[in-house]
Amino acid sequence: MDKRILLIVGGGVAAYKALELTRLLRKAGVAVRPILTAAGAQFVTPLSLSALAEDKVYQDLFSLTDEAEMGHIELSRSADLVVVAPATADLMAKAAGGLAGDLASTTLLATDKPVLMAPAMNVRMWDHPATQRNLATLKADGVTFVGPDEGAMACGEYGPGRLAEPPAIFEAIMGLLATGGPLAGRRALVTAGPTAEPIDPVRMITNRSSGKQGYAIAAALAQLGAEVTLVSGPTALPAPAGVNRVGVETAREMLAASQAALPADIAVCVAAVADWRPETSAAGKVKKGEAGPPVIQLVENPDILATLSNGAGRPKLVVGFAAETDRLEDHAKAKLARKGCDWIVANDVSVNGTMGGDDNAVAIVTAGGIERWERMPKGEVARRLAARIAQEF
Repeated sequence: MDKRILLIVGGGVAAYKALELTRLLRKAGVAVRPILTAAGAQFVTPLSLSALAEDKVYQDLFSLTDEAEMGHIELSRSADLVVVAPATADLMAKAAGGLAGDLASTTLLATDKPVLMAPAMNVRMWDHPATQRNLATLKADGVTFVGPDEGAMACGEYGPGRLAEPPAIFEAIMGLLATGGPLAGRRALVTAGPTAEPIDPVRMITNRSSGKQGYAIAAALAQLGAEVTLVSGPTALPAPAGVNRVGVETAREMLAASQAALPADIAVCVAAVADWRPETSAAGKVKKGEAGPPVIQLVENPDILATLSNGAGRPKLVVGFAAETDRLEDHAKAKLARKGCDWIVANDVSVNGTMGGDDNAVAIVTAGGIERWERMPKGEVARRLAARIAQEF
């Protein structure tokens, strides 16, 4: 791949991950030109970064040598993509405010290339209103973000703020490098979130699904270059960048929207679809009465996964999800055979914090066996699954 990135390494313990990211990029044939901030140099050395990048490390805005070899304006425009990893709260604030007091901030202000930031900071710094304002400003300016992940931090606290893992940042970079993504030219359908089956205009049958896992998978597939349609039940989540979201409520609406998204190469059915719906929905609110609670007659909803797996225009790869509370793998194997899909991603929703939470532990069940993944942030599950899907194409 004849591509070059400009890698800005900010300060923080997570700066060491920039070395692994550089190695992954060079292995893929992507040229890396590093800028190391003064704070970043407290955690990684210019020599190690230069050795892995196979290029000079730039550090000083006012270095006569650097300016003679490549002025900072030319440096800011010498790559196809500018990547900031780790993107500290300070670097984000400078970029959002248009400050230009050092080489990194000047480069970000002067560049005319796309920018990808991978934030890393203490959870309280990430959650601070100032950082969230800067995040919104940068997104409005067109900056793309990967992470942060949630987890334990070097400072001893836990929460969002961990730098995304190098493979995840690498995949985001590859997805942004035009046609460089491994799923470029492929179409993907993802279903996500709950469905809502109305009893009357006020009440409904639904479930605890937040949509987080499905939205993360849609984003990860898009980052690998796929053209993604996300058919989503009711959630409070924003549409991932570069993803076409179609909002629905009921299972029947989700099936119709999914079929309208065909043809597709990939279908990932993550949505927690209600198996049953009221046979009739009252036109007005059902009132309490002396006769006691009303009797609600249920009828079966359409099976979206089975329909996509066995219908006309079947995607090459159909992946289903199985949310179980017991005998996880037994139920997943049975579902794989019953539905006719290619893979089942099984997760134990009896574990506190899985359904509606930010972490997941899954088992990938295929005709060839079972692959078990440890518990991790849902974003990381999504990136690993997207990478595994890409291997099929």
